[in-house]
Amino acid sequence: MDDLKFLADGMLGKLTRWLRMLGHDVVYVGSMNDNELILKAKKENRILLTRDVQLYQRAIAKGAEAFLLESPNQITNLAQAAGRFKFPLEINPEISRCPKCNTKIRSILKTEATIKVPEKTLVHYDDFWQCPNCQQVYWRGAHWKKIEQTLIEAQKTLEDKG
Repeated sequence: MDDLKFLADGMLGKLTRWLRMLGHDVVYVGSMNDNELILKAKKENRILLTRDVQLYQRAIAKGAEAFLLESPNQITNLAQAAGRFKFPLEINPEISRCPKCNTKIRSILKTEATIKVPEKTLVHYDDFWQCPNCQQVYWRGAHWKKIEQTLIEAQKTLEDKG
C-alpha cells in the first residue's frame, strides 16, 4: 500500500481526507492549472485523481497515470478508488495519515492528550492519535459511527458493482 501515491485535483477535497485516513499519501491541489497538475503527477510519481474528463484525457495522453472518478457521490468515489487500486475500506490508525495535512499520525498517551482535547472527551475515550506536523489530535468519538457507516456503504457499493 505504501507505493500508492495520489494527487487529487480541486474537486476531490473530501475524497482526499478519506484516502488519507485509509493510509494513503495524497497531495491535494486546490488551484493549479491542468498542465501543472500533470507535470506534478509525473514528477512525483503520483496517480492523478480527477472528475474532469478533459484533464484525465490530457494526463493519459501525456503519459501520466490518472484515474477518472465519474460520480459526485463520495461513497461511490471511495468504492471506485478501492476497487481500482485494491485497498481495503478499513481505517487502521497504525498507517492512517492526518486528513488535514497528509502526515502519518502517531498514537499518544491519554496524558499527552489532556491539554489538547475537551475534558469530557478524556472521560469517555482512552485511545488518542496525533499528527506530529499540525498537532491535530484524533480519537474514535461519537463521529466514528458515521465514519464506519460510510465505509460499510462504500464496501457494499463496491461489492454490488463486482
